[in-house]
Amino acid sequence: MFELRLMCPEDSVEAVCEALDALDALSVSVEDADAQTDAEQALFGEPGMPPPKEGWKRSRIVALFAEESVAKDASRLLALQDFFAGSEVLGIQPVADQDWVRLTQSQFAPVEITSEFWIVPTWHEPPEQAKKVIRLDPGLAFGTGTHPTTRMCLRWIATHDVANQRVLDYGCGSGILAIGAALYGANTIDAVDIDDAAVTATVLNADANNVRLNAGLPDKATGHYQTVLANILATPLKVLAPLLRSHVATGGNLVLAGILERQAQELKDAYAPYCTLEVSDAEDGWILMTAHC
Repeated sequence: MFELRLMCPEDSVEAVCEALDALDALSVSVEDADAQTDAEQALFGEPGMPPPKEGWKRSRIVALFAEESVAKDASRLLALQDFFAGSEVLGIQPVADQDWVRLTQSQFAPVEITSEFWIVPTWHEPPEQAKKVIRLDPGLAFGTGTHPTTRMCLRWIATHDVANQRVLDYGCGSGILAIGAALYGANTIDAVDIDDAAVTATVLNADANNVRLNAGLPDKATGHYQTVLANILATPLKVLAPLLRSHVATGGNLVLAGILERQAQELKDAYAPYCTLEVSDAEDGWILMTAHC
């Protein structure tokens, strides 16, 4: 395996990537060439909102090829193209052979939620002190427990009484919150998501953890629940305010995550007609907001 490394200005990245694909690159990755410097630029906006910028000023492109000769041909052909003006070839070098599966797995260690509650990938043994364990491997759906928003939701579940409750996990992703609620005794759990892949992941993860829940598209959420969990992002949480509040039973709890600290007042204002949200946890710039309805 050989990698061809390029440096490209913003307006050439798309054309160069398409050309690399046509030249039999096995994969193409694009990185901010100014990452970890004062010139680093954020490109990500919330769903439904335009990104702050379409592309980085300078991008480092890495294309993998099966053979060195193919990488050299690609380099030579790219240099002849008009759209490559302003770009440069940084070099071609062999990629060291590694156990890629083991390397990937090594990035995911057991995650502590509380001293007794852990998320543990299947290739790890649970810690001795773990009394409740979610077995979960990284997959296509959001929610591996490594993100602060997921940890805060699970910590809330572990420290509140959800036993024998009817619980809704809205935007379930991998189903990790629904599974957590099941481990802490919730007896009826609906886990819904707009993404079919997330619904499938939730079913598979629930089976792997020997818990029972009902997974499906959002229309599967019906009636009232003692606890409603939604770990999404601030913008959809604001849009969903009347819907989510309508599913909370009298005396029940609404638990919202995916919110940055600076967005707290926006969420309070959006939910003010329905309930009073308060910040109940915070971690790494993210907050958990809850309401007792």
